[in-house]
Amino acid sequence: MRIVVGQGSCGIATGAKKTAEEFKKIIEEKNIENVTVDKTGCIGSCFLEPIVDIYDDNDNLQVRYVKVQPELVADIVEKHLVGGEPVKECAISESDQAFLDNQKKIVLRNCGVINPENIDEYIAVGGYEATKKALTSMTPEEIIEELKISGLRGRGGAGFPTWFKWNAARENEADQKYMLCNADEGDPGAFMDRSILEGDPHAMIEGMIIGGYAMGATEGVIYVRAEYPLAIARLEKAMQQARERGFLGKNILGTDFSFDIRIKAGAGAFVCGEETALIASIEGERGMPRLKPPFPAQRGYWQQPTNINNVETFANVPWIIANGGEAFAALGTEKSKGTKVFALAGKVKKGGLVEVPMGLPLKDVIFKIGGGIKGDKNFKAVQMGGPSGGCIPAELADTPVDYESITKTGAIVGSGGMIVMDETTCMVDMARYFLDFTRKESCGKCTYCRVGTKRMLEILERITNGEGKDGDIELLEELAVKVKDGSMCGLGQTAPNPVLTTIRYFRNEYEDHIYNKKCTAKSCKPLLTFTITDACTGCTLCARKCPTNAITGKVKERHEIDQELCIKCGKCHEVCRFNAVNIE
Repeated sequence: MRIVVGQGSCGIATGAKKTAEEFKKIIEEKNIENVTVDKTGCIGSCFLEPIVDIYDDNDNLQVRYVKVQPELVADIVEKHLVGGEPVKECAISESDQAFLDNQKKIVLRNCGVINPENIDEYIAVGGYEATKKALTSMTPEEIIEELKISGLRGRGGAGFPTWFKWNAARENEADQKYMLCNADEGDPGAFMDRSILEGDPHAMIEGMIIGGYAMGATEGVIYVRAEYPLAIARLEKAMQQARERGFLGKNILGTDFSFDIRIKAGAGAFVCGEETALIASIEGERGMPRLKPPFPAQRGYWQQPTNINNVETFANVPWIIANGGEAFAALGTEKSKGTKVFALAGKVKKGGLVEVPMGLPLKDVIFKIGGGIKGDKNFKAVQMGGPSGGCIPAELADTPVDYESITKTGAIVGSGGMIVMDETTCMVDMARYFLDFTRKESCGKCTYCRVGTKRMLEILERITNGEGKDGDIELLEELAVKVKDGSMCGLGQTAPNPVLTTIRYFRNEYEDHIYNKKCTAKSCKPLLTFTITDACTGCTLCARKCPTNAITGKVKERHEIDQELCIKCGKCHEVCRFNAVNIE
């Protein structure tokens, strides 16, 4: 029997390590034989962590336990391991299982299933078979053709055809070429690449090996943010194991092809998601974009032909080579093939990592997989593509999740962030939040990006502070166009997207802020007015908790709020047990 505890970052954050240690401790105390405690990565159901899977002697999954804190372990051991009866109240429910059943997993096929620190488990599920096939029975041209048939587009944001980038780097002759992996995941709320690196690092490594062979590279670099220590540790272990088994290094699998990989830990600059800025950072320079052309495929890392893909793109490659490009192309839409991984977060009941075929409607991802909106509030919008993307309103929930359809809404698929918003989300404040992020992350090279985003942010801050004025909306739109047109790289060119899409779909909220000095979502505190209604019983709790003594009144009589002293902290509303504090 085997006990497997999910120990990705999400699981560890909720206590999975302590849960695993408790299993080991109690199994040893009870002297239970033939039971091992193992680890795995995140299966995607982050809202259910810590997750514990119990496999029988034939390695078949018996039961999946969820939210297993250390205090539940003794009961599971006693009833299940000793008594042979699963603890039903701790097992995953049918509705929660639907989160996984409604997905189609290619990239995430091994995450939450195998031990990411054990290469034998990866090999047991077909790992490195694609490498053997590619290096011993396929030419580089055949590999590129297979990718062309698959229709795989880069999963890092732009959605550029992968085969074209590989072929462009291959056709540029040079003594030295480089294959780079962009694992610098910078979008707020995005954790797709991290989960792959933590749960199935060999898949990404294998994709890099095949890519290196196809384009003629001998060296690979994984650029991963230093804030991902667990991902880096598992990557380093996986690379060492691959070297020991002959999948990395000189003359791989007895062929003439030599290829090795190293890790470069980045400082977490969002702009380094842009190819040339990433290259500059790896070279030891400040992460700032360069003019193109020349493109990296012509002169990239150390001025040599270079290809850059992100983690998810590489993780697709072994499956495509093993199963054929047509199998991948059979999924998705005509122009957006295969599956896409999304980090589902925000005001959704079941947040986590989801992988679905391209073309699935947004509403299916949010409601069928994500379970709908927390507290059964009204679905308002979803932010796609992170700070570079845009807000898609509820009335467009039927929009298929593919590159073309999402782009038509003004948003982008991006790397896969999907932040759900409900009726309590102020869209003006949401635009302000994302623009504040991109303004801080701007490298400062372009005047339009450096100064333009700052001017736009100042306007948004005025509006959310109740100081908006006539003409602000038009000025935001004018500045947005100039920032998009005048910026050199993708950061500045896409920074105005959240502003433009919120104005496009939620212009009424901007107008309410500016002309009526009201925030309909009751989110922007400077625009709120707190009053006490007749429901007040005079318990005095609000008066005692008010930090500015703005609330007065006698015991058992209705209290009042002095609007001159009120700082809009909302403490009175939080502590009132009679719903007597009204917010307008």
